[in-house]
Amino acid sequence: MDNFKKIVAENIIRLRTASGLTQAQLGEKLNYSDKSISKWERADALPDAFVLKQMAEVFGVSVDYILAEHAPDEKVKVQKVRTYSRSVISSIALIGIWTLAVLAFVISWLYGTPIWLIFVYTVPVSLVVLLVLNSIWGIGKLNMYIISGIVWGVITCIYLTFMRANWWQLFIIGVPAQIIIILSFYIKKNRKK
Repeated sequence: MDNFKKIVAENIIRLRTASGLTQAQLGEKLNYSDKSISKWERADALPDAFVLKQMAEVFGVSVDYILAEHAPDEKVKVQKVRTYSRSVISSIALIGIWTLAVLAFVISWLYGTPIWLIFVYTVPVSLVVLLVLNSIWGIGKLNMYIISGIVWGVITCIYLTFMRANWWQLFIIGVPAQIIIILSFYIKKNRKK
């Protein structure tokens, strides 16, 4: 079994380095930490079948290739893996949203009634997009702050929309909502004994 782990470990290292990926980048593509990749490459553990299939797709090889022993001088032919900058993609999405907001404001201004609330409404919309992108790619702890921003942004939008009614009490709703958000991010699974 140890020999099999070493074969798989060597193949993962070979494929990853031939693709020009770091352990962290491969981990991102597989939704695993770089520590897991390191364990597999040290032959301390084996990836499960689903991960092997994902890895084969990332590198453009078969699962059999990852599991089989190869000669040390055998050339590895893998497809180059494209990596995209998350921050650039997020920035493009947010700039696009704010560009649309500016366009809507300018159009309303040209018609004689500039609607400045468009920019206030754009804040929660931007945060929803950021939440989606961060959930796909990012750090789970940031989601708490993004969701908090969405809640307070929506409350602010409602208040400013109906400012003449002076619904300041809406902000009181935000307090228990904020407590729920904070507590929900501290829920941990109980481990079975």
